[in-house]
Amino acid sequence: MKLVRKDLEKDNAGQVTLIPEEPEDMWHTYNLLQVGDSLRASTIRKVQTESATGSVGSNRIRTTLTLCVEAIDFDSQACQLRVKGTNIQENEYVKMGAYHTIELEPNRQFTLAKKQWDSVVLERIEQACDPAWSADVAAVVMQEGLAHVCLVTPSMTLTRAKVEVNIPRKRKGNCSQHDRALERFYEQVVQAIQRHINFEVVKCVLVASPGFVREQFCDYMFQQAVKTDNKLLLENKSKFLQVHSSSGHKYALKEALCDPAVTSRLSDTKAAGEVKALDDFYKMLQHEPDRAFYGLKHVEKASEAMAIDTLLISDELFRHQDVATRARYVKLVDSVRENMGTVRIFSSLHVSGEQLGQLTGVAAILRFPVAELSDQEEDSSSEED
Repeated sequence: MKLVRKDLEKDNAGQVTLIPEEPEDMWHTYNLLQVGDSLRASTIRKVQTESATGSVGSNRIRTTLTLCVEAIDFDSQACQLRVKGTNIQENEYVKMGAYHTIELEPNRQFTLAKKQWDSVVLERIEQACDPAWSADVAAVVMQEGLAHVCLVTPSMTLTRAKVEVNIPRKRKGNCSQHDRALERFYEQVVQAIQRHINFEVVKCVLVASPGFVREQFCDYMFQQAVKTDNKLLLENKSKFLQVHSSSGHKYALKEALCDPAVTSRLSDTKAAGEVKALDDFYKMLQHEPDRAFYGLKHVEKASEAMAIDTLLISDELFRHQDVATRARYVKLVDSVRENMGTVRIFSSLHVSGEQLGQLTGVAAILRFPVAELSDQEEDSSSEED
């Protein structure tokens, strides 16, 4: 994302002009936009024209509109963003108050104005405009006959390819059908890796599977690379890291990212940091439950007691339609930071973010137990009984 201009007043009202440069920037933009904001961008509008003879025709005309945002639609797989709203600035082709949908595109600038820019939104702009923030991880999660080729960015886990091949069982004295199908499966996965992984950007490719599938696949891939003199794979052999996962489904990627060998290799990526924080939270919940809280009310109480060491919060909560509720989450983040706590904002499109969403989207690891809260929980549970 490229920051073109930033004009903010003392009360944090103002506008920011940005140019999204990559598909992932559309996800950042989706998180910046809120209903009630004003968005100015170039768009195409179908306009009816009447000629001197009275015949009516229609032309598609590119014009710049300023909309008051009413609805935001994001397609995570295609990374497309559509914003619907009413026109709030004079335009020769579109009446004031008329509805229009702007499709924001990479490499086309837009200006976003808000009545108040909060700390979470401003931090997202900083991160989106910092090229060092992008994670550089790819993953192949596989089992016999099923593989997912994913890209793990700071904001989401993108499935780039799904390979499914029916593998017949081995038969006594005849394994040829099984072996042929397995070879065909491996070949398709290798093709997907070459098609979807940019080795100039990616620092590490995780190959995760149950059993020996990953070893057999990597042996096959590099043997074929030697036979065909595939320089791309041979030069990047050191980037492949084999780890265990329970299956070849996308959700098994979380376990692979938790592997100590992986976390040390990916220590500088945000995705690994989030996974580790969530893992630490679950361990704390198991061994010292009075130092692991989730749910907004409990976490707020812990924040008031200045007890939060790490706050885990989903970015989905900052897209809440109710302004007061959204402000509550922003206040919680600011409060934890003021008290020298760490804040980790999880992406709802990440496997770790999906798991956090199941825990209400907000959780905290505490520096010390907060007795009052534990007592309140016991009281409320005894009342329920």
